[in-house]
Amino acid sequence: MALTRRQLIGAGVGGVATVAVGGTLWRDVLEAAPSAPRRASSGYGPRQAPDRNGIRLPEGFESRLIARGEEQLADTGYRWHEASDGMATFPTEDGGWILVSNSETLDGGASAIRFAPDGRIEDAYRILGGTLQNCSGGGTPWGTWLSCEEVEGGFVWECDPTGRHEAVKLPALGAFKHEAAAVDPRGKRVYLTEDLIDGGFYRFTPERWPDLSAGLLEIGIVDRQGNTTWTEVPDPAATRTPTRRQVAASTKFKRGEGLWRDGGTVYVSTTADHRVHAYDIGRERFEVIYDGLASKEAPLLRVDQLTATRAGEIFVCEDLATDEIDIGVIERDRSVSRFLSVTGEEHAMSELTGVTFDPSGSRMYVSSQRAGGSENTPGPGAIYEISGPFRGRRDSQAVHAG
Repeated sequence: MALTRRQLIGAGVGGVATVAVGGTLWRDVLEAAPSAPRRASSGYGPRQAPDRNGIRLPEGFESRLIARGEEQLADTGYRWHEASDGMATFPTEDGGWILVSNSETLDGGASAIRFAPDGRIEDAYRILGGTLQNCSGGGTPWGTWLSCEEVEGGFVWECDPTGRHEAVKLPALGAFKHEAAAVDPRGKRVYLTEDLIDGGFYRFTPERWPDLSAGLLEIGIVDRQGNTTWTEVPDPAATRTPTRRQVAASTKFKRGEGLWRDGGTVYVSTTADHRVHAYDIGRERFEVIYDGLASKEAPLLRVDQLTATRAGEIFVCEDLATDEIDIGVIERDRSVSRFLSVTGEEHAMSELTGVTFDPSGSRMYVSSQRAGGSENTPGPGAIYEISGPFRGRRDSQAVHAG
């Protein structure tokens, strides 16, 4: 590989800012029979009136505009990309962090923003170019960003968040309509989703960990009880047959999008059937932990990208909606509530993407992918920072930069 863990350590970048909540988070849920989701009795409280950014937040929270597509970012001189999508943060040695963001456009690629320890924006730059419709992805424990091309025959690219090293294409992870990636350092594997109505759920086992340039790509087969077996994809390059059709018995996931690993569990959202699944890595077993169609009271539909907090919460973005688009939160007791909503003409025709937290867990970043448009014309998009009393945050980095 052109980019090694040693190089990144020398560059002062740590692994992706995961806020692991412990492998036992959903144990009780997974051992119970699936049932309709319950509305949270409290959550973070009712959403207030829209703020100046058109965002409805619980009391005590505030939003800050970080970047807007096609505009210069702060004093960096860098023109931010359009249609910001998947994101992740990486801690730096000086106590700051780097936010990486994909661009789901025909120009594709990914960019990064470097923050000072107090939250001020210090720099912005390109980390990937020459690709197509980079949708979501995933951070690695060794400090790189896996950027996924969401086009038929697309690839995964391993990127340096500092921008000092050229991105590396990873053909061994398959040529298909990639959505997201999640790294399991214990099992030494990468899990992958495919954003198609008949997409597959994949795992990749490298020949030499953590070098992702060669290895075994498999696709999942899930029975009615959720038990999962894995079968090798004969032709990961898909030279003749799409990957999802090479194994006839493989399970069709209805638009696999969001992907997040917490300990021994990988969470998967499927947008077309409004579900969040939990895959128990050790048991090799799937369960549905949220079903948006199980009850008329279910607060979230078209579930998309997701992330978790140290407090054991899963924050879930909604895909394209009408008058309001939400991020919901699934609590430890499986109750579900809306955390924030974007509304108004500023967010017409948009969707929420890339939800992630800074290393302290006190700031949430989210993109309104087509913000700044109108009811008939999508806009270039914007990234917002949400700060406030998130549960499980580390107050040592809880200073808000206005």
